[in-house]
Amino acid sequence: MDEETRYEAVRSRDARFDGEFFFAVETTGIYCRPSCPAVTPKRQNVRYYATAAAAQSSGFRACRRCRPDAVPGSAAWNVRADVVGRAMRMIGDGVVDREGVGGLAVRLGYSARQVQRQLTAEVGAGPVALARAQRAHTARVLLQTTGLSITEIAFAAGFASVRQFNDTIRAVYAATPSELRAAAPRGGPPARRGATPSAGIPLRLAHRGPYQATAVFDLLARETVAGVEETNGPRGRRTYRRTLRLPYGTAIVAVDERPGAPAPRTSAHHGGWLDARLRLTDPRDLTTAVQRLRRLFDLDADPYAVDERLGQDPRLGPLVAARPGLRSPGTADPDELAVRALVGTAEAERLVRRYGKTLDAPSGGLTHVFPEPAVLAEAEPAGTLGVLTTALADGTLRLDAGADRDDARHTLLALPGMDDDTAAVIRTRALGDPDVAPPGGDVPDTWRPWRSYAVQHLRAATESASHEPTTGGRAQA
Repeated sequence: MDEETRYEAVRSRDARFDGEFFFAVETTGIYCRPSCPAVTPKRQNVRYYATAAAAQSSGFRACRRCRPDAVPGSAAWNVRADVVGRAMRMIGDGVVDREGVGGLAVRLGYSARQVQRQLTAEVGAGPVALARAQRAHTARVLLQTTGLSITEIAFAAGFASVRQFNDTIRAVYAATPSELRAAAPRGGPPARRGATPSAGIPLRLAHRGPYQATAVFDLLARETVAGVEETNGPRGRRTYRRTLRLPYGTAIVAVDERPGAPAPRTSAHHGGWLDARLRLTDPRDLTTAVQRLRRLFDLDADPYAVDERLGQDPRLGPLVAARPGLRSPGTADPDELAVRALVGTAEAERLVRRYGKTLDAPSGGLTHVFPEPAVLAEAEPAGTLGVLTTALADGTLRLDAGADRDDARHTLLALPGMDDDTAAVIRTRALGDPDVAPPGGDVPDTWRPWRSYAVQHLRAATESASHEPTTGGRAQA
């Protein structure tokens, strides 16, 4: 996008570009999302940034009106398979906060200096600045949705000290933490003042463009593994709940099929959110849990780009028109997804009952966390399952947010007993690859780079009228 296109998006307050870029106004010292409802600044006073961190590093503070830090992430980082795309996904998953820049560099196979140089050149900020911006956003969420003390929030958000926390909040939001808490917007998630990590943190998971929630929840309902997942309520008003294993503890998460308040019906405002609640054993896992839910529900996708490309195809055009914004769901736990894709739902339930970690406090039908690969590799080392879990446990196969997708595919297909169909499911769902064609299928190159979405449209068009959950079969791409 050139500056003329960006300025037109700002002038028209086009929410389709929220998260794809940010603009800052030199005369006010504020940066915003493109759809900010404030008066449009003069063209000569506007500067553009690829990330919120880049705007913050240049000395701009976040607009209190449009809250640019709360927009969906750029779809580019999920599409791209290069080092910058992988780095952005890992930073989003909290790798820098947990392992530092050195840990990020090791995972990428580059030196810390190379990672710093490539990120700065591409997105205008290095890994430390990007992680800092993410910590600030996490802190704002905790300040405005929980009753945690300021000190608890500082360390839960990943800051090394309360002083560092206070300085960052002032720099990013031009307010103290107490002032930011007092300025919590009205009409947000309910019971915000009484919310705690143990009781549940209410969140709105934003997405851009239309979102076919029913299709996503249908898929989750079909794949439900008892003990670690449950889907309750009538179709169209369901709640999906599941357990998660996170770096510092576990979590129970719930996401509603029904969206929040509808967006204004104008051409400049598109998108919405899914209401969610996270119950964490350790609040330091908030950022990671949110990012994993976003990948599961494919909330950072750009449905405009997907629908524009696929809608031009004679075969897919009517399907896209019937289901605009259809997503290609991912997973909240890549290792778990790989096992489930291999063994099917019924066998996955047996593994959960026998080897899963029992929750200290079961909640409804949620009783376990899915067993770790190392546990399964030791307990059932035979066959393809044993080979797969051993590769996951010893790091031979990596399926984390920053994994190299091509390397992962080659490793998968080299495992004895692994077939092309299962490998394609794992690449689509666990690695979040938007461009996976079904093995042996006649898929034209004109569907690239959105072949995973094309497959979803074809599947949605041919599904039976029955929406009852099944108890067996592989996870679906």
